[in-house]
Amino acid sequence: MDSYLWTIIAALGAAAIALLVVEAVHRTVRRLGRRSILLSELSEHSHRPFQVATTVLAVQFGVRFSTEYGIGTAWRQTLLHFLVLTVIATTAWLVASLLVVSEDTALARFRIDVPDNRQARRIKTQIVMLRRVTIAVIVVLAIGVMLMTFPSVRGVGASVLASAGVIGVVAALAAQSVLGNVIAGLQLAFSDAVRLDDVVVVEGEWGRIEELTLSYVVVQIWDDRRLILPTSYFTTKPFQNWTRTQAAVLGTAEFEVDWSVPVQAMREELRRLVEGTELWDGRTCVLQVTDAVGGMVRLRALVSAADAPRLWDLRCQVREQLVGWLRDQRPTALPRLRAEVGHAEGTLPWQSVAPRGSVPGRPERPSADRRAGAHEPPDDARLFGGGDDGEARSHDFVGPDEPVDAPPR
Repeated sequence: MDSYLWTIIAALGAAAIALLVVEAVHRTVRRLGRRSILLSELSEHSHRPFQVATTVLAVQFGVRFSTEYGIGTAWRQTLLHFLVLTVIATTAWLVASLLVVSEDTALARFRIDVPDNRQARRIKTQIVMLRRVTIAVIVVLAIGVMLMTFPSVRGVGASVLASAGVIGVVAALAAQSVLGNVIAGLQLAFSDAVRLDDVVVVEGEWGRIEELTLSYVVVQIWDDRRLILPTSYFTTKPFQNWTRTQAAVLGTAEFEVDWSVPVQAMREELRRLVEGTELWDGRTCVLQVTDAVGGMVRLRALVSAADAPRLWDLRCQVREQLVGWLRDQRPTALPRLRAEVGHAEGTLPWQSVAPRGSVPGRPERPSADRRAGAHEPPDDARLFGGGDDGEARSHDFVGPDEPVDAPPR
């Protein structure tokens, strides 16, 4: 009975001393944390695991002290073994919390709620992936150390190591898809091919990277659906990344209209409406005739925006306003199939009218400006040229400079 009482007193005394020490350290760190992000994170996230680990360690020392100076019984040995296992588990918890604190402190230096956050998102992706890998390694090591405290496990250690090669081959064959996803996740984290919050197009769906793990990637689609893909998808199949270098993108709105459409007037209307909206970033505004066969003229309005959501709204607004402009201001340019019956001197606006002063049957002579080719398309009629952005785009697609052959001597 005395041995039981002595052990309980020693354990409670050690636990009380440990709790007092932990509380004093916690108050000191919290007071200093007002001026330090690291200490503030320590007091918030590592206080509980530090308290539990220190208390269990103190209780173990108290029980071991009572065993050395008292009568060693079997139940004390069992209790000490249990306390050793608890110390290993709580120490692993404490180390994991310290790693989380260090990673959160590193993440606090990089903000992702700013417009230019590509570098911050890349670093956040890498840190999050490293956090999950390190925590998984800590858990595996803690379980291994706990198992090695059992004599029976240590006895079979040699045979386990001898067959480790065969077991490794069998496990690799059985879990090759899982291992492939894990390796693909590490590759994505450090290859900078895709990051958190990147805007991508996968499987015909447009969305952003919401979560990136070692085994799967969650894509938040524009209509709030979630598309879950294995990480190996992004290393084995092509996909579109709209924000790998910058968020600004180009978009088109196409129209099929009649041949009588006034292209220059429509171009000026496009310029007027994009300049009147905050969705346009001021880089690109181009209207071009991309096709003119089959009785229709196809026009393509190319506009730019700071990011993909603004571009979507801008494209819809361009379509809506240009359709309204054609309907109200140029109804003769609306797409239609027509058949003209009779002579070509009718007064209706969609009928061919001979120019004034022309003689029927005699072809019209081109003017001096038309003969000289004096008509030069405006800047907003060219995609590759006409401005700084167009010239830069043209230079990107020129290719390498060809070497100039030396003149023969």
